[in-house]
Amino acid sequence: MFVSYLILTLLHVQTAVLARPGGESIGCDDYLGSDKVVDKCGVCGGDNTGCQVVSGVFKHALTSLGYHRVVEIPQGATKINITEMYKSNNYLALRSRSGRSIINGNWAIDRPGKYEGGGTMFTYKRPNEISSTAGESFLAEGPTNEILDVYMIHQQPNPGVHYEYVIMGNNAISPQVLPHRRPGEPFNGQLVPEGGNQQEGEGKEGNEEKADVHGGAPEIFTSESAQTFPVRHPDRFSPHRPDSVVPPAPQTPRRSRDHNWKQLGTTECSTTCGKGSQYPIFRCVNRNTHEEVPESYCDSSMKPTPEEEPCNIFPCPAFWDIGEWSECSKTCGLGMQHRQVLCRQVYANRSLTVQPYRCQHLEKPETTSTCQLKICSEWQIRTDWTSCSVPCGVGQRTRDVKCVSNIGDVVDDEECNMKLRPNDIENCDMGPCAKSWFLTEWSERCSAECGAGVRTRSVVCMTNHVSSLPLEGCGNNRPVEATPCDNGPCTGEVEWFAGSWSQCSIECGSGTQQREVICVRKNADTFEVLDPYECSFLERPPSQQSCHLKPCGAKWFNTEWSMCSKSCQGGFRVREVRCLSDEMTLSNLCDPQLKPEEKESCNPQDCVPEVDESCKDRYYNCNVVVQARLCVYNYYKTACCVSCTRVANRHSGFLGSR
Repeated sequence: MFVSYLILTLLHVQTAVLARPGGESIGCDDYLGSDKVVDKCGVCGGDNTGCQVVSGVFKHALTSLGYHRVVEIPQGATKINITEMYKSNNYLALRSRSGRSIINGNWAIDRPGKYEGGGTMFTYKRPNEISSTAGESFLAEGPTNEILDVYMIHQQPNPGVHYEYVIMGNNAISPQVLPHRRPGEPFNGQLVPEGGNQQEGEGKEGNEEKADVHGGAPEIFTSESAQTFPVRHPDRFSPHRPDSVVPPAPQTPRRSRDHNWKQLGTTECSTTCGKGSQYPIFRCVNRNTHEEVPESYCDSSMKPTPEEEPCNIFPCPAFWDIGEWSECSKTCGLGMQHRQVLCRQVYANRSLTVQPYRCQHLEKPETTSTCQLKICSEWQIRTDWTSCSVPCGVGQRTRDVKCVSNIGDVVDDEECNMKLRPNDIENCDMGPCAKSWFLTEWSERCSAECGAGVRTRSVVCMTNHVSSLPLEGCGNNRPVEATPCDNGPCTGEVEWFAGSWSQCSIECGSGTQQREVICVRKNADTFEVLDPYECSFLERPPSQQSCHLKPCGAKWFNTEWSMCSKSCQGGFRVREVRCLSDEMTLSNLCDPQLKPEEKESCNPQDCVPEVDESCKDRYYNCNVVVQARLCVYNYYKTACCVSCTRVANRHSGFLGSR
């Protein structure tokens, strides 16, 4: 259909430029001597006043990959120019409102070339020179016969797309209605077939039909009408000559001439299919015997000029035209890529898209394929969670999370899917923070070997989050750390008296310990403390030395007992016990058998109410007062004191036993 129309148009253009006798030309209205031309709107004799040029630049910043609509090309548009302002990795795409993809549809990229759509032919250009900075473009003369949409396949920042087209305004000059033409003469750029019934002003859509030329011209996806036309055979001369060819001056035939020019066949066709060209071959022959003789026997000025003739105009066999693969849908791992596969035929030296059934004898190439640029990296948890950053309250704990490639190397986090990244930090709750005094047992040794001395213990204020007691702080009631002791009287003369060494300054490892050294005079039952100079003639014992009790270990600490839960009839009291290392941190190295008790009974005695001798029943029927529940009033509570008190104690005992 479209091929026929294309050839007719070419013939019409060739015919339209022919000169008539006298040098007069034919205007766009097909009248000899007319000077009318077609304006930008395609109006014959128009003055462009009714034309409206629509242009602009699509500069929107796009974020998501894929197809984004750029501009709408209305029906009737001409002089269409859609051009990317700079070269980029984006692609332009064209689609009709009917849903047919014309160029670069379905995630497949077409090759540059000519594509029919919307009733006109689009030229798709994609400069591929390395030094070129020009972008892609769609160009078409128009007019379009339907609305078309231009899209951008966005892959990188939009460099801008310039669009421009011409449409006819409300005040445009109406196309002239041409008189009825003879069959075969030009009509609006087409040749009406002989026997055709196209009337003046009829639309093309009303005459839409399919035509096969010499075995079937390819069917083109277009709504333009297709016209048949007379085919010129290769062995005939063209009935027309171009303006530049001046016909030879007529000469009077001379019977005495025995030789003349004669066509002896044609040259070989330039192509085997899809419309080629060939030229007639003229040779000088004897007029009587028709034998070929040297060209000098003929008049060279009378030799006809060979004119190009079409040949092998039948379409070439259809073939699958394979577009370029799109980029892989994923940067790593298994993805998909697409390409466009179209059935095409070469006709009239143009590669045209035809219906797929014409390629059904060929195996259709795949349009989709799996792809994998590289194996994706993955998240690995390298360490367990650390301990909580605080001993009580809300803190944090961490672990090591790395992005590891498929060969085991640690790479940047961006190489992995950030949405799947495991947490490497989280909150941890160690319970509410409270404080209590923690004590060790008293030391077994007195600080003095004789006389008065002291025994010591360690006291520390620690957080407490195990006990249910309402302890919020250690306060000022610090338990004593020393208690007096006596190992008996000391006797003798003047001498230095050295007390017992104090406990080591630390419970494990290397520390120091002190003792008191005084000058005394011992008597039978007492001793007298003297000034130090009284013992200066004696060697003074050291008052400090290093100590090392044992390797660092752990020891049981406990708080003071809480108040008894009841004042009588048996209650309980509690304390908290912890195993602490020398650094006063929690430890599990203490001997479980030596762990002090954490709970014990207390106040086992019976509850004895106080006797109030003034409490008496003044009426014999106080039981009625109790039954009427009048004990809540002070008068009856005093008048029937014993009965009301007995009931009150019974209720309090019942409530207390719950």
